[in-house]
Amino acid sequence: SFAKTCTNMAAQRTDVCGESPRSERAKVRGCSAMNDSMEPEALPLLLLAATRGAAELQATDVVALDVGDVLGITDWFVVASAPNLRQVRRIAEEVEQAVKAAGGDGPRRIEGLEDATWILLDFGVFVVHVFYDETRSFYDIERLWSDVPRIRFNEDGIPAS
Repeated sequence: SFAKTCTNMAAQRTDVCGESPRSERAKVRGCSAMNDSMEPEALPLLLLAATRGAAELQATDVVALDVGDVLGITDWFVVASAPNLRQVRRIAEEVEQAVKAAGGDGPRRIEGLEDATWILLDFGVFVVHVFYDETRSFYDIERLWSDVPRIRFNEDGIPAS
């Protein structure tokens, strides 16, 4: 399962004191996995809610990039795309609602809603990028972050085998 995969990945990232650097970064940023009542271990479930929300509206090529060890501002990027601008907007709206329904807070910041070629939803510990297909091809952020672990998702928003 996705939660088990993410938990195993997080468990491999402990320092000699047993503290997770990722958890410490989240505390420093004031976001223990979305809000003060949630533990960092709850994050994978919210990430899964985001991918399933994207899948509900037929987002294509959904992938999560584990950028936590190389980027200080977030731990995960979720990347998805759609063939038209209206669908890009709807996917972003659905992702926001799905994360809230799973117990997370709404995004801290949303950018790109007006032109909808690249909508960014910043949930703190993870950032969702919803692209118009042509824009995604142009920026190719997966290639930019090619050295980080990644999880691909199937059309139902669950990790692909």
